[in-house]
Parts: sequence; structure tokens; C-alpha cells
Amino acid sequence: MLVARREERLQQLAEVLTQKHGAATQILAIDLSQPGAAAQIKAELTAREAEIDVLVNNAGFSHHGPVTQVSVERLHAIVQVNIMALMELTRMIAPSMMARGRGRILNVSSVVGFTPTPFATVYAATKAFVTSFSEGLAEELVGTGVTVTALCPGTTKTEFAEAAGMTKTIAFRSGAMSAKEVAEIGYAGMMRGERIVIAGRMNWWMVFGVRFAPRKLVAKIAKKIMAQAD
Repeated sequence: MLVARREERLQQLAEVLTQKHGAATQILAIDLSQPGAAAQIKAELTAREAEIDVLVNNAGFSHHGPVTQVSVERLHAIVQVNIMALMELTRMIAPSMMARGRGRILNVSSVVGFTPTPFATVYAATKAFVTSFSEGLAEELVGTGVTVTALCPGTTKTEFAEAAGMTKTIAFRSGAMSAKEVAEIGYAGMMRGERIVIAGRMNWWMVFGVRFAPRKLVAKIAKKIMAQAD
């Protein structure tokens, strides 16, 4: 079951999955930035009598620039998609997994969830929520047969940077992992039942180092990385 706001893109992806992998695919065009989107999805799943064995919360987007210069509407949409929709979908689907005694939940977070990140401040804060939420829920679900994994990639080659206006930042000009590589790492970690999966050795070392560095210094370094490069 593929869910996103652009139906045409969903249909194209569904056709590829069917032709290349023989996957039986359904699509559901819903804008997750709208309140009540998760309830709509749950209602559709119930109507189609669809049982979800694996939930992947991958939707998310960011802003770029000082919080005081970003519209309140965009900031609200970021929180709605990155936090509210993810939390609500997880809450609505997890109980049926628990009732069957099996299920896997993969929440896509980010390495910036471990750091204060100027110019992507709200985005980073939402990812801190996703990581903490996933870890806490994973412990709550011990013994139910349901696992929860937070996938924390760094910069990744997707449409994310273009949509957020980050293509000229040092973060994205210094290289990014392929979406395929990140997805494979996340899938493998989820199947092992890991709670936190950091994609890429360099990203792992970055997260490790942040634990021992002064928070003010971390914020200053992050600010330089997220600034527009010349």
C-alpha cells in the first residue's frame, strides 16, 4: 500500500513494482500535511480489509533558513507530516500487529535528530522526536512480536534537498548516499529488530562524536554545514 499526495507518481511507482517484482500494489493519494490524514488512511485500510505487517513511515520534508523567516504555515506542515502523521499512523496500526503477534515498524528519522541544527531547526527537532518516540515505543512493545526501528540517514540523493532549498549547502555539496543504499541498510536493520540504525560509517562516527562534544560547539559546526556554500 503506497501512500503519498501525488497520485500520478504513486501510479508510476506501482507499475514499476508490479512489472519488476511482481508485487501486488495498491495506492492511496492522501496529503499527510492535512490534519486527519492518518484517520483517512486507517479507514481505507479497514474498508479494503488490508492487514499491515510492515509499516514504513518515510514521509517528511524540511525548511531551510532561520525559523523567524519561515512561514508559520510551512513550519506547521513540517510538524504535521514529520511528527503527527507518523505518530498517529503508528498508534492506529500497531494494535492490530500486536493482536496478531507480529509486525515491524520502520520510522525514518535522521542523524540531525542527534544535533541542534541551525537553518533546519524545526526539521531537526522533529527528527529528535521520531528517534526518541521509536526507542520508547520499541521498549513498550517488547514481548508482543512487534519491533520498532528508527532509521537515521545523513544526506541522501532524493528530491529532499531541492524541495527544502538545500542543494547549495555544504551538507549536500560534500556528497550524499544513494537512496537505494540507505533503504537496504534500513531494511536489514529492521529485519534484525534493531532500534536505531545509522546509515553509513561516517554518519555513525558523527553521531558517536556528538555525544562527547559541547552542545554549543556542535550547533556552531552544524550551522556552518547547513549554510549556503559559495
